[in-house]
This record gives sequence, C-alpha cells and structure tokens, in this order.
Amino acid sequence: MLKWDKTGISNVDGELSLVAGLVLWATTFPRIRRKMFEVFFYTHHLYILFVFFFVLHVGISYASIMLPGFFLFIIDRYLRFLQSRSGVRSLFARVLPCQTVELNFFKCKGLSYNPTSIIFMNIPSISKLQWHPFTITSSSNLDSDKLSVVIKAEGSWSNKLYPLLSSPSPVERLDVSIEGPYGPASTDFLRHDMLVMVSGGSGITPFISIIRDLIHKGLTSKSKNIPQVLLISSFKTSTDLTILDLILPISGAPSQLSSFGLQIEAYVTREKHPMNQEKKKIQTVWFKPNPSDAPVAPILGQNSWLWLGAIISSSFSIYLIFIGILTRYYIYPIDHNTNKVFSLSSRAVLHMLFICVVIVITGTAAFVWNKNTNERETTQIQNIEGTTPMASPNSWYSNADRELESFPQQSLSQTINVHFGERPDLQRFLFERKESSIGVLVCGPKKMRHEVANICSSGLAANLHFESISFSW
Repeated sequence: MLKWDKTGISNVDGELSLVAGLVLWATTFPRIRRKMFEVFFYTHHLYILFVFFFVLHVGISYASIMLPGFFLFIIDRYLRFLQSRSGVRSLFARVLPCQTVELNFFKCKGLSYNPTSIIFMNIPSISKLQWHPFTITSSSNLDSDKLSVVIKAEGSWSNKLYPLLSSPSPVERLDVSIEGPYGPASTDFLRHDMLVMVSGGSGITPFISIIRDLIHKGLTSKSKNIPQVLLISSFKTSTDLTILDLILPISGAPSQLSSFGLQIEAYVTREKHPMNQEKKKIQTVWFKPNPSDAPVAPILGQNSWLWLGAIISSSFSIYLIFIGILTRYYIYPIDHNTNKVFSLSSRAVLHMLFICVVIVITGTAAFVWNKNTNERETTQIQNIEGTTPMASPNSWYSNADRELESFPQQSLSQTINVHFGERPDLQRFLFERKESSIGVLVCGPKKMRHEVANICSSGLAANLHFESISFSW
C-alpha cells in the first residue's frame, strides 16, 4: 500500500527518486566510469526514473523551477534520437598498418563544423547499443563533400572494427549511424603567430582537423597572418608513423600546400633505430553504396538555430494551450481544486505526458521537413554535377584512388624529422621560440599534458598560451 499525505503526494516517490539519484552518483567515480564505462553509461539512463519520481514527489508546481532546462533537454535528446535512426553513406576506409583506420563518409555541402568537433558513431555489425565519440579529422571547408574520422584499435570495440577492414576480404558494405557533429562554437587559432601542437599516440587526431582548416584558410584567404605550425608527436613504434600520412587532405595541389608553414618532429620512443622493414602501404577499402543511406547532414538543416527556436517556442506554446484547456474544461469542473479526484501526482503525470507529446510532434515535423529538403537538394546537385559518389561512383573512386596513392606521402616527406629512441625536449622547443604569441595545444596522456602546462605556467616565457584538448570520459 502506498502512503499518501494530505496533498496526495506519495512518500514512496521521493524514496525511489533518491535511490535512482544515489545509483547515478555512485557510478560517477573515476574508477567505475573509466574502467567500466558501459556500466556508467547505461546506469545513467536511470535519470528518466529519477526525474519522473521527483516530479511525482514534489508536484508540477515545484518542478516548474527546473522546467526550462528539462524542456530543452528533452528536445535535444529527441532530435539526437531521430538523427541516430538514419544510416549514413560510407564511402571508403583507409587502413593503416599501425592498427588504425580512417573512415570517410559522404556529407552534404551545407554541413559546417569547427576543428576539434566530434561525432558519436554506432556500427550495428559490431554492437547495436554502443555509441563511441570520435574526433572529426576532416575540414568542412577543405573537404566539402566528405567527413572523416580516425580510429585506433585500442579497446574491445575498435579491436573488432579493424579486422573487419584489414582482412584479405574486407566487408563490402559498412552500416553506420551518426549523431552530431558537436563541437566548439568557434576556434580562433589565427590570433597566434605560431601554433605548437604536442601529441602522444592517437592524440594527434584533433590536430589533423586544425591543420586542414589552416590549410584552407591559407589557400583562400588573402591575409598573410596564417600561423606557422610545429607538430611534436610521440609514438611507441615506427609503424605508428604512418598515421602522419593522414594529415594532409586527399585533394589539393602540393605546390600550393608547400607554402603552408608546417614542421613535424616525430619521436619513436621504443625503437633506437629505423627498422629494416619494407614500409607497408595504406590499404584503401571501398564500400558499396546502400540506397537507403543518406549523406551526413545537419539535423535541422542549414538554418538550424531558426528551426530550433521554432520548435522550442511552438512546442511550449502548444503545451500551455493544451494543459490550459484540459484544466479549465475537464479537471476543474470535476475536482474544483480539492485534489480529491485529481491528485497532484496525477496532474504531474498529465503535464509530463503533454510535454513529451508536443515535443514529439513538433520535433518530428521539423526533422521530416528538413530531411525531405536535404534529399531534394542532394538530388539536384547529383543531376547538375553528375560525378558525385552516389551518381557515378566508379569515376569518383578511381580519381580518389590516384590521389590517395601519391599525394600525402610526397607532400609530407620534406616536413618530417624522425627521432628514434628518445623523447621530445618540450622545454627546449617551447622556450626557443621567439614569436610574440604562441598557442601551445596538447592532446595526449595526462603526464604529457601536465608537463606542458607546467612549462607554460612557469613564467619564464610570456609568449606561451596553453590549451589542453582532453578526451577523458
């Protein structure tokens, strides 16, 4: 038997909400969150029960304090759900001998994102439930119709992906769903005279997108204030050096890119001299197109802020109108505010139901409208150009094949200095630079990030501006 107080509120609701909150809190400890991430991730879906029982316990009047944030969260979560239900078109994968793959997807030209943005990816053939975040390595400006991510085989999920693509008979079709991109609203790297990027292992991936974006600005902008780039990368073995071949874009002219000031200092820490082995080439795996797949596109189209504002305002207005009509013409004539027929808990349930219904209606309408618009625009572009990956895959693939085989390696050969059996002297690299403003970006192990932070904050060089890019979950 549930015990109700005089206002019709169940004490059990508060206890259940408290239990759900304690479970959420217990799984946030770093030891659980990092070593048992799936436990942390799936347990946090209990927030639904936590919010539900919390509203039942305190009533909709008190819960209105958190209504604006809760309303926006439901809209965001539902739009992400709609985007994740659609498959995206996989173009090709570049398989590196260092247990790393680069996945490339077809995207609409209206999709724009900033460097260091991420996407959440799901591959049903590996796991239907797991979604993993990856840094986008392509530039939305330089690669107008392609989005790429680099994945290194380091966990159970990625260790299942690599054999699928590196085997003698790789998969012919790769079904992928994507959420995003998500990223910073702006990145102003041009304010510095020079950028020093320090990476360890797979921490080089966010710097690939930054370098490509700077290349685009250097090729299109008349300004000469494009900062020079010094990339300091540490790897365990010489095989890992092949990831440097992914830095430059597939398309472009080497003569134009030679003017871009890029210097790479690569350190191989576990080998004292170059291995006398034949360098393995990057393997390219092409995927057959699936007619049901669509290019990666912004979920609400190019005018996403206007559409989002329309969803928020219209759904909230409809919610207020519906709940007002229900209260005035149905609840009040029966209950007369006595809470004997319709308790505060039952009213809270009605409010939550109406909120979810109006968000589903308005969000679905906006999503379907923009999806149809994107499909029409994509079809028009195909008919005009006639050589897109969907319209004429053979010609597009063959042209890209020639670029993949020759371009990156030829352009990078003169910019890389490889050091074996040692670690980079980061203090020397940073203190010897005399530019007035140096942006120091670091992505890698925690120890490396702390070392660079201590150097920049030592006060011995006033021109160093530190920024850490960390992907610890």
